[in-house]
Amino acid sequence: MSGFWLTDEQQAIRDSVERLCARFDAAYWRQTDESGVFPEAFVDAMAEAGWLGVAMPSEMGGSGLGLTEAAIVMQTVAESGAGFSGASAMHLNIFGLMPVVKFGTPALRETAIPRIIAGQDKTCFAVTEPDAGLDTTSLTTRAERTNDGYVIRGRKMWTTNAQRANKMLIIARTTPKDQVKRATEGLSLFYTDFDRSRITATPIAKMGRKAVESNAVFIDDLHVPAEHLVGEEGRGFYYLLEGLNPERVLIAAEAVGLGRAALRRAAGYAKERVVFGRPIGQNQGVAHPLARCWAELEAANLMAFKAAALHDAGRECGAEANAAKYLGGEAGFRACETAVLSHGGMGYAKEFDVERYFRESMIARIAPVSREMILNYISERVLGLPKSY
Repeated sequence: MSGFWLTDEQQAIRDSVERLCARFDAAYWRQTDESGVFPEAFVDAMAEAGWLGVAMPSEMGGSGLGLTEAAIVMQTVAESGAGFSGASAMHLNIFGLMPVVKFGTPALRETAIPRIIAGQDKTCFAVTEPDAGLDTTSLTTRAERTNDGYVIRGRKMWTTNAQRANKMLIIARTTPKDQVKRATEGLSLFYTDFDRSRITATPIAKMGRKAVESNAVFIDDLHVPAEHLVGEEGRGFYYLLEGLNPERVLIAAEAVGLGRAALRRAAGYAKERVVFGRPIGQNQGVAHPLARCWAELEAANLMAFKAAALHDAGRECGAEANAAKYLGGEAGFRACETAVLSHGGMGYAKEFDVERYFRESMIARIAPVSREMILNYISERVLGLPKSY
């Protein structure tokens, strides 16, 4: 962004993605939500247009652009009405494999990245565990060294796209926690085949975003070649940290986009719905909450793109990225809630779509990190307060 607005090139990206998304209307997304069928046609169209590689290096087939441009793409997808059903379907392709780009061997990069950009490989990201949650250093999935690689055993939770994946980015402990100086050591990252003879993935029935499933994953003696290790053994936790800030920025941008979609629907309804001889939007009790949502969304958007700009400039952006995720999640949720309430009883009806937006808006408040952990980060890292956990 140039100051507080998009450059001509960035506006062209937004316009192009907007035109593509217009091919997938509300009925399309309503159908995917109701049926649980993955939006394959949408993702194929985005891959064909080259958007899956927007932030990937040009020498690997990507566009070589920054987090700012990636955020513009993902926000435009969500804002089109696709919401998190659309954004989550391609989210991991956009920035998820940056640890492989930055730390993988040349052979691993040259094999993996072009196929992800082209949509030929479908990958999932296995981090969270049933008993560890956000405490990644306490995960118990083990990767034991063998003569020619590793054998992985363990469990993962909330693994997105595991029903479709043929590849997996997974973190596992290679050195027991009681044998390392710091809990963050001894964790290793792998990018390997999703071998269904060794892995069982069971979908989790959930509140929203049915079309992009989440899974409980059980791994039993998965053999992983040594060349599928990303970077150095024992450094996986630090490689994951490289991707945390971009992920928070993308989630924030998507949440703002979803909130804008809901606000657009609510404002349109408020102008057309006539009660007691006047449009309901003429009543301040309806108009003011919508106006407040606009202000909150725009403020959250500024923080998201500030964090993206800092990241692209190689500057520290941890506080801004975390704050953006918090503000985007909250503003998006309030906009979706207000949109439902503005529709009255029809807000509860699927045909107006705002109930789907509302269900999906919870995602950005919970994942990939809770609001409380973000406030802990800001309390400690920005305000210098004592650690509370």
